[in-house]
This record gives sequence, structure tokens and C-alpha cells, in this order.
Amino acid sequence: MYENNTETSNANPPGAFIKFFRRLSQTHQQTLDRLTPFTTIRWVLFSALILAYLLRVYILQGWYIVTYALGIYLLNLFIAFLTPKIDPAVNDSDEDGPTLPTKANEEFRPFMRRLPEFKFWYSASKAVTISMFCTCFDALNIPVFWPILVMYFIILFTITMKRQIKHMIKYRYIPFTHGKRKYKGKEDQGKVVAS
Repeated sequence: MYENNTETSNANPPGAFIKFFRRLSQTHQQTLDRLTPFTTIRWVLFSALILAYLLRVYILQGWYIVTYALGIYLLNLFIAFLTPKIDPAVNDSDEDGPTLPTKANEEFRPFMRRLPEFKFWYSASKAVTISMFCTCFDALNIPVFWPILVMYFIILFTITMKRQIKHMIKYRYIPFTHGKRKYKGKEDQGKVVAS
């Protein structure tokens, strides 16, 4: 009798609660899959989300610690976005380190980011959403003199970006494709070559 009850409980379909969250997860993934090719739309949505968050913080006059934590997290994401996947400082066997090819016979290696653009957008959007949710709780509204946090964030941002720019100059890489020379192969002239 005991074995029979165990078999029937395993054979039952998942409950409505599990079905709801499974369907919600699938819908979320489908939405992300649809948004993937539309970079501009994603960043416009992120800008609107962060503006809504900043407007909420400004109107409520609080949650500066949450905003400061959000700023630090977004700065860390941005630094990971600017950093190459394989850090040349770690693999630094000689003084100059690996560089991009400067001669025709050298191998071309494209810039691979440690944090790809889509993951950067997704993590930043989640962080702003969580921060927006945190503003719903008065327990997280810790009183603080906010100008000190702003000055500390500006100093931290300046020092971090200065170090990152020095790293880019030292190892000769540019993490953006805008303005870079584009190489094209020979165009097909439509001629058929008999062999």
C-alpha cells in the first residue's frame, strides 16, 4: 500500500504554483530572446528605467545608500564591459604584453569583452529594478549626508577610470568598434572561373 501511494504522487503533474512560475520563466526568456538583436531599444528602455528610478529617489528625498550601492555596482559592470576577456596584465610575459596586429602577416584577434554587451544591459537592468523595489521599504532609507556619498563616488569613478584608461593605453586596445577600420574581403564580381 505504501509503495502505491509513492508511485501516484510521483506521477501527478506539477501544481498550479509551479506551472505559473515555469510559464512566467518561459515568457521572460522569450522576451529576452526577442530583445537581443535590438541594442538601441534595450538601452533606451534601460535609460527610461534609470530615469524613473532617479525621479523616484528625487521625489521621495531618500534611499541614498541604495542609490550609492547601485552606482558602485553599475561602475563595476562598466569596468568589466571595458576589460578584455583575457587580461593582458595577467599574461604579461614581456614588458609590452600582447597587442593587436600592426603588420599584414600577424594574426588578427578581435576584442573580446569580459562582460558582453547583452549581459551588461541585463545585469544593469536587474540592478535598477531591484533598487526600485528597495525604495518601497522604509527600513532601507538610512539617513546619510548625501553630498559626501556623491563626492566619494566621483572620486572613486575618476580613480577607477584613470586606471582603466592607463591599462588600455599600456596594452593598446580600444574596447569600442565605432571609428575602427573595417576590413572587407574581395568582392565577388560575378565572374565564373573555369577550372
